[in-house]
Amino acid sequence: MVKEEMGKTFLDVMKDKGYNVREYVDLKDYTSLQIGGPARFFSEPYHIEEIKELITTAKELQIPFFVLGNGSNVLVSDHGFDGLIIVTKTNMNTIEVSGTHIKASAGAMLKDVCVRAYEESLTGLEFAYGIPATVGGAVYMNAGAYGGEIKDVLLKCTYLSEDGEIHTMYKDELNFSYRHSYFSDNKDIVLEAEFALDIGKPESIKEIMDDLLNRRKTKQPLEYPSAGSTFKRPEGNYASALIEQSGLKGFQHKNAMVSDKHAGFVINHNQASFGEFIELIEIVKEVVKTKTGYELECEVRIIGEVKDSHNK
Repeated sequence: MVKEEMGKTFLDVMKDKGYNVREYVDLKDYTSLQIGGPARFFSEPYHIEEIKELITTAKELQIPFFVLGNGSNVLVSDHGFDGLIIVTKTNMNTIEVSGTHIKASAGAMLKDVCVRAYEESLTGLEFAYGIPATVGGAVYMNAGAYGGEIKDVLLKCTYLSEDGEIHTMYKDELNFSYRHSYFSDNKDIVLEAEFALDIGKPESIKEIMDDLLNRRKTKQPLEYPSAGSTFKRPEGNYASALIEQSGLKGFQHKNAMVSDKHAGFVINHNQASFGEFIELIEIVKEVVKTKTGYELECEVRIIGEVKDSHNK
């Protein structure tokens, strides 16, 4: 049960502060997997101070919260989320250019930042073109592709700490590693990021971006809902190769399926449930461990209770 403060609910408190919060919004409409039940509370803030107020109030009333960008690397329970979901990409998506630096809000799509870089003849971000993430999500997980990672171009980022204060941290302090950052180990929230790029030739930048996007279209199952690469790359190997080696490429479990186009993608083949998706992930992990000895680690962030969401 949601805690009340002086007879006021979370909605009342936020309304008094002039902020709009909705109830029972289906999260499947905000995730690339198109899976997920309703959020008890839902907000699409416009600025940093609004996020700060939302989170501060949620903490005071002991309401769990989760900040969602593009929803491209999450799997939400069919029961939804009994707390506050904050979506940044709707309204917090500004992109500013100053010389060879680009500053972008957490909700800006990485693809849009890449396009802006190209328009300004700035090179270095081409690898990120086509990664379906917001800036906040990309920094959080040190997103990367085709030999490049966010850590290669990030200068610094502004974030909201768990104690409710706004701080700035430079790249070398962010503990970046493969699909990991300082933010992976705490509840601090990325608010904006600044990238340091180089002057390049527009035609060369465009050629690289187009080439990488075409590779994605050719090799990845973009025609189906997915959360991108489902598993992290194990040391010394590739998840997709291990899954294919284990005979699971194209394997279908109920309405969830290992893509027959790219074995590293588990896709929502036909309105899969949360439980079906979780079950298939566990099947893949078990079979790969048995046949290859490798233990795959899920890269997708799971929101909600796993144990209560399997189909009966």
